[in-house]
Amino acid sequence: MAGPSEAAIDYSRAFVMEPLALADWLVIAPVPYCLIAGALLMMLRKNAELQAKAAIIGLIGLFVLCGALLAHVVENGPVTMTMGRWLPPFGISFTVDVLGAILAVTASIVAVACAIYAAEDVDTTGRRYGFFSFLFLMMAGVIGAFVTGDIFNLYVWFEVLLIASFGLQVLGSEDRQIDGATKYAFLNLIATTMFLVATGYLYGVFGTLNMADIAMQARTIDDARPLYTLAALYLFAFGMKAAAFPVSFWLPASYHTPKVVVSALFAGLLTKVGIYALARTLLMLFPDQRDAFADVIAWAAMLTMLLGAFGALAQTDYRRLLGYLVVSGIGIMLAGIALATAEAVSAAIFYALHSMVVMTALYVASGIAARIGKSFSMNDLGGLYRSNVLFAAMSLVLFFSVSGLPPFSGFWPKAMLVRASLDNGATGLATIILLTGFLTTIAVGRVWAHAYWKPAPEAMGAPAAVQMKMTSLLPLLALVALTVGFGVFPETLLQLSDSAAAGLLDPSAYIQSVFPAEGAVN
Repeated sequence: MAGPSEAAIDYSRAFVMEPLALADWLVIAPVPYCLIAGALLMMLRKNAELQAKAAIIGLIGLFVLCGALLAHVVENGPVTMTMGRWLPPFGISFTVDVLGAILAVTASIVAVACAIYAAEDVDTTGRRYGFFSFLFLMMAGVIGAFVTGDIFNLYVWFEVLLIASFGLQVLGSEDRQIDGATKYAFLNLIATTMFLVATGYLYGVFGTLNMADIAMQARTIDDARPLYTLAALYLFAFGMKAAAFPVSFWLPASYHTPKVVVSALFAGLLTKVGIYALARTLLMLFPDQRDAFADVIAWAAMLTMLLGAFGALAQTDYRRLLGYLVVSGIGIMLAGIALATAEAVSAAIFYALHSMVVMTALYVASGIAARIGKSFSMNDLGGLYRSNVLFAAMSLVLFFSVSGLPPFSGFWPKAMLVRASLDNGATGLATIILLTGFLTTIAVGRVWAHAYWKPAPEAMGAPAAVQMKMTSLLPLLALVALTVGFGVFPETLLQLSDSAAAGLLDPSAYIQSVFPAEGAVN
């Protein structure tokens, strides 16, 4: 009868045996920080004024955390933290590279700006029903998606941000909000279901959900046919979440219905998470399958750009027009994924960062315009230039930036994408990028001409000179300063975008972070 083995068991092959350095906790810190802050703010719901101040301070703290994480990753390369002491692929990993860190930093900037604006835009009832708590919960989902190294946890963080964003969208319970939220939630649930189906199939093929492990196995698997199915499923699911053609119709139907600050948050953050997931799966996990679908992605990119640009031209409502500009920007980012060269992917990442800042600022500007002119309709607006010259000047900078005109932040990524397209013989893609830039200029030019430059309609009365409150001026001024700074001094952002693109196209450093040479489990 065999007794218990007396041989020593080498736990180091399955467990983390060494204590973690304090800096490594930065990988996971932003996520529990957001969850705890959201819970604490719910406890303060009866004190609406204190709740807003605490939320702004808390989000500044989140920005500091994410900034420290980015500095740590830039200095040390991708960083991994594994849950429960189990080494990957057994344990759940959080892995942060430059791409995830820089997106988290930009997301936290957007959240700070929106929280300051919300101090004026969200009333006491909205705060008591949990606006700031939902904001922190959504940030937990957004940043969790950017830092997770596990596909199933990516799904979990998508669910978290979907629940939080649905809660934000229905605050106020107006009929149009319920209508927009229903379309938003139903169509996102279809994409989420597709995502879950793909993830189940992925586990069946690889026996793991760790991204680094999948990236290694996908390059050596004998039968690659299931990988094409997986790439197609993820392309559809994340394309729908990013609002890419032909599954983009939910965005213009829902983004104009909630409060302005909620629209600003959604425009700045949510579609970028979809683009991030698309880039992470297609460029890092399934690069060969992405090559096979390159033409499909390129057509989707071109049609998304055109749909957004022509849709914007057809609108007379300020916020509906911005919704189509969000869609058009998604097409530009898809163009980078379709080309998949280092320069094109870097440009797509640069454009994503630019779009997060500019689209948030544009929605904030639309809210201020509606507050002054008492309408979002360009037929009713007018004379905004005369009511506040500084506000009009900041709006004009944002219009130039979203159109891709120099010297603002939208110019560089579009120029890089056009050059990358021409270098790869994709003249059609280059033409559409230039054409949509021209159409976008016309669309925002109409907004300027109707809402800002021409006198207000007699029925509405000329808007009086308006002194902007700090809660409106400060976030808009900060976001405008960023888009000017990104445009005039693009070098640092270009270096970060180049580094992020290199990490996606060559994930060896990412894999090395999860499976270091010593103690790796193969």
